[in-house]
Amino acid sequence: MVRSLWTAATGMVAQQFNIDTISNNLANVNTTGFKKGRVDFEDLIYQHQVLAGTPATAVSEIPTGVSVGHGVRAAATQKMFQEMGNLQATGHKLDMAISNTVGFFKVQLPDGSFAYTRDGAFKIDSQRQVVTSNGYLMEPNLILPEDGLLETLAISEQGEVSIIIGNNMNPTMVGQVDTYRFLNPAGLKAVGDNLFKETPASGAEVAGTPSLDGFGKILQGFLEMSNVKLAEEMVNMIVAQRAYESNSKAIHTSDSMLATAIQLKR
Repeated sequence: MVRSLWTAATGMVAQQFNIDTISNNLANVNTTGFKKGRVDFEDLIYQHQVLAGTPATAVSEIPTGVSVGHGVRAAATQKMFQEMGNLQATGHKLDMAISNTVGFFKVQLPDGSFAYTRDGAFKIDSQRQVVTSNGYLMEPNLILPEDGLLETLAISEQGEVSIIIGNNMNPTMVGQVDTYRFLNPAGLKAVGDNLFKETPASGAEVAGTPSLDGFGKILQGFLEMSNVKLAEEMVNMIVAQRAYESNSKAIHTSDSMLATAIQLKR
């Protein structure tokens, strides 16, 4: 059977996976703190019919050899944490953004495990605990005093949380927002809900104070939007579509060659 049929088929499968990734990027163009994904491809095994360096005569050798590849596959999907999304001013007291690409907020999941997010759209529950939109507790846990005036809530660039309590006109510090970073953030596992989990590839978390030691500052009243660039993704989709069509054309051409070979006897 013509080898190119199977080679081109791997190209179609790879480009379909590429389109799937691009589609997820486009679907999350307005998702707070979302980081776009990119597919990395690699070629498959080669069949070497003549090896380069094979002696041709007593004084010379074959310079390049004869090899043919067997297609392509997706090698990795990488989250692009090194690119920030645009900052959007909301004015909401519990909305927070990190001023650069270094740092994550940490939350506690219902099973007691921890996850990390760039989504700073925090809220307050009935027990005055600061939580995510899904009710996951911020870590370290931040509880606002019952007699604290929410309209006076202030979060400094260093993550210090202060509020006016009762009739005391001087703000009282009631908590601290810490941020966390990883040696290899691309190795984090995306689990949905704008959350990531630590993996052996990401390395262990490194806790830090916002605005110190390279960590980004906390910006109260702002949210980091998705870093998906709509025009860029549309161009990527066009390229993937044309690559898919080209591989389809290669299969059609191989089929025509087989048909020609079959008809030789007639």
